[in-house]
Amino acid sequence: MDTLKEIVELSHEFGTPEFVKGGGGNTSYKDESTLWVKPSGTTLAGLEEDTFVTLDRAKVNGLYNVETPSDPHAREELVKNYMAEAVLNHAGRPSVEAPLHNVLETRFVVHTHALLVNGMTCAKEGESICKRLFPHALWVEYIDAGYTLCMVLKDRIDAYKDEFGRIPKVIMLKNHGIFVSADTADEIRSLYASVMEPLRNEYDCLGISENLGIEEYEENPETEAIIKKLFGKDAKFIESSGIFQCVPGPITPDHLVYARAFPFSDELTQENADAYRAKHGFAPKVVVQGNRIYGLGRTEKNAGLALLFAQDGGQVMQLSQAFGGIEYMTDRAREFIENWEVESYREKVAS
Repeated sequence: MDTLKEIVELSHEFGTPEFVKGGGGNTSYKDESTLWVKPSGTTLAGLEEDTFVTLDRAKVNGLYNVETPSDPHAREELVKNYMAEAVLNHAGRPSVEAPLHNVLETRFVVHTHALLVNGMTCAKEGESICKRLFPHALWVEYIDAGYTLCMVLKDRIDAYKDEFGRIPKVIMLKNHGIFVSADTADEIRSLYASVMEPLRNEYDCLGISENLGIEEYEENPETEAIIKKLFGKDAKFIESSGIFQCVPGPITPDHLVYARAFPFSDELTQENADAYRAKHGFAPKVVVQGNRIYGLGRTEKNAGLALLFAQDGGQVMQLSQAFGGIEYMTDRAREFIENWEVESYREKVAS
């Protein structure tokens, strides 16, 4: 089978809600000279052969030796522009993790934010559980996405290779997700199964489920009208569901991008709305009121994604109870994502 068709098939297989939501995750295929990688913000399920961004690997390789500014946002801007020069087609901006895909020596790489995996990677005991269940996986503490993650992982991969004679086939990233790399599509599938099945067994043995047990109640038009009045254009569209336990803090970059770190759960008054904006610098994307949870957005899709990721966050928090409970990102890590242009671009494309 043509290799680009294979990576399209893998993208569709792992572009389901079990593995990613919204514009999360990315996939790639490479040969000696060229890297084909998912465009930033697009969906895995929507990828086709001609929608992959094509990169000159020789130019990407030069990135690893570039002297970068110490300011993190200036650094990421430089890297973004450098990567743009390596693009060979007009399929969009390459995934911010493209340089990391390039480091991994295998033909195929599939990176997802699988729910069952993030129940572990976002948990307090995640690292010890990972070492017990997946002793040959490379566990990496939370590192800012983008160039910093790429360079730290490049060193870790080199060290792993020195120890084991090969690159790690499975990489677990704390408060982020999983990278799986292999030379065949079937091995990608097999490796994912070797991760998902033990995790499912762990949750089942402990009687922990991702089912949020959402009870549906009638929608409340009056509450929606108040939300729209308080938050204006940021609440032009609203999607809502029955109540569930909403995660009250930052757990992954995806959740920060699509649902923000902190839901609004105070009384719906102008004073409280203004206080939220003053504290966080923006309006909420998730509002908890009465027996419903509301996703807010400037577009209908944006509002739906806010609610979707609020639910996903609740599921991650619920699953993390199997491994010591949820462990939140630091304020510094959260603020980096909230102020990163790349993530604003990703949200815009996905919405």
